[in-house]
Amino acid sequence: MKAKEYYNVAIYLRLSRDDGDMDGDKMESNSISSQRDMIRSYIKNQNNMEIYDIYVDDGYSGVNLDRPEFHRMMKDIEARKIDCVIVKDLSRLGRDYIEAGRLIQKTFPAFSVRFIALTDHFDSLTADDNEISLVVPVKNFVNDSYSRDISGKVRSHQKIKRENGDFIGAFAIYGYKKCENNRNQLVPDNYAADIVRKIFAWKIEGYSNLAIANRLDDLGILCPMEYKKMCGEKFQTGFVTRVKAKWSAVAVKRILTNENYTGTLVQGKEEKINYKVKKSVRKPEEEWTKVQDAQEAIVSKEDFNIVQDLLLIDTRAGDGREKTHKYAGLLFCGDCMEQMIRRVNHYKGKETVSFICATKNKNGECSRHAILEETLNHIVLTGLRQQVSLFLDKSNVMRSLEQMKVNFEEVVVFQKEMERLHREQDRYLGLRAGLYEDMKKQIITEEDFKTFCEIYEKRYQELQRAITNQKETIKKLFQSGVTAGIHLERMKMVMQVTELDRITLISLVKRILVYEDKRVYLELRTKEMYSNFIMPVGYVGTDEQSRGEAM
Repeated sequence: MKAKEYYNVAIYLRLSRDDGDMDGDKMESNSISSQRDMIRSYIKNQNNMEIYDIYVDDGYSGVNLDRPEFHRMMKDIEARKIDCVIVKDLSRLGRDYIEAGRLIQKTFPAFSVRFIALTDHFDSLTADDNEISLVVPVKNFVNDSYSRDISGKVRSHQKIKRENGDFIGAFAIYGYKKCENNRNQLVPDNYAADIVRKIFAWKIEGYSNLAIANRLDDLGILCPMEYKKMCGEKFQTGFVTRVKAKWSAVAVKRILTNENYTGTLVQGKEEKINYKVKKSVRKPEEEWTKVQDAQEAIVSKEDFNIVQDLLLIDTRAGDGREKTHKYAGLLFCGDCMEQMIRRVNHYKGKETVSFICATKNKNGECSRHAILEETLNHIVLTGLRQQVSLFLDKSNVMRSLEQMKVNFEEVVVFQKEMERLHREQDRYLGLRAGLYEDMKKQIITEEDFKTFCEIYEKRYQELQRAITNQKETIKKLFQSGVTAGIHLERMKMVMQVTELDRITLISLVKRILVYEDKRVYLELRTKEMYSNFIMPVGYVGTDEQSRGEAM
């Protein structure tokens, strides 16, 4: 490359948090201001250089060339506005050794652009073939390896934080906000959390996802995206949006299926293909990181599980209604196991509501299994009261309390065992600490030192796993006790109910099976509180009722 009399210089500056030279909020060695000052000082001492423009990519990784200011600089190069590019070092240009090598060895020479990396003492004008073909590729390869190493360390660090229950996302989940004192801790956002609770309550009441979305819009409630904007959060989204985004059935479902609202922090659902590719891929659910009780719950686990069951069932309202009937998704034919469909008949000015088998309605190979809604209401309510009454019987309550007492006694046992494991763990730590002194005093050989270290370390890890298992067992015991208390309170309320509503049904009943011979079975949601089996309620219809059902 021949020297030119005068150079129009592009100063290219780049900084990324991946560079690993952070010191608080200021990045010292590679800060934008530091790079700019160094290059300006160099140009000032040259008599044939003038700054054309300064291109700054602040906050962009060097693993690829997908950077806005870099692209702008390349357009100016292609337009022949620039004939010299100066950077602080080769890594500022990029950490991908293949891409950086192509720029230095092919692209820049093709446009007669001189390239200077100050701290690497590289100048394409004076560099010989050996330096260009050997030294530069090696340095670029080192930069690429450094980037790969940093990426691995970042992933490992993030994995540890996730497992410790730290939230590492850029933005809090709708319904939560980042704690002011700890940015890795989520706390409920009172306004948004109340909206989340309403969404779950409406779903349990029988509203479709679309009906919930429309209702939120009608109430003037901002969707998550607009709410974030109102709160001053700046973010990018891959979704196509209107001038003002609205609620949608998809957005509602996204909230209804988000386990984070139960207090369980779920992270690590996706991961980048590698450190050079921005695209992320979905990981299998078993590889997600879930930490129980990492933040305050907005929705109970019980209500969340009920909603997940409802989402698996087609519960469309139909007939222009936004709300489903109370038996939607609960009533099934006992023989073919298809859902029963609701029929409204008008006869002599009287409205009669009944349910029939969906298979039969489609001329399938099953019978009608018809039952009047009024009759079904009576049967189900009577059946629920019977079962609740049995459970609330004094003897049963006492047995349940005894069982809970046993559980708490188990907690004490597990707690004592955990304390013992901790003591044993401390003992092994002490033994391991004393090994080095024994070796120094030549009580044991270096080989013995290594052997005993491995033994003690292995035993320490085994104890750590045992302690973790003990903690998990204690947590489950407490959770089962709390759940039992919630079920007990709900069941007490059933005894006060005079008319069945959807919330009562959904809370206590998982499935209702209707057989052709007029038997009705209730499969209760809280089976562990009653029985391990589906409980027959028993129903025998009259001829008059049968005629009414057939209308």
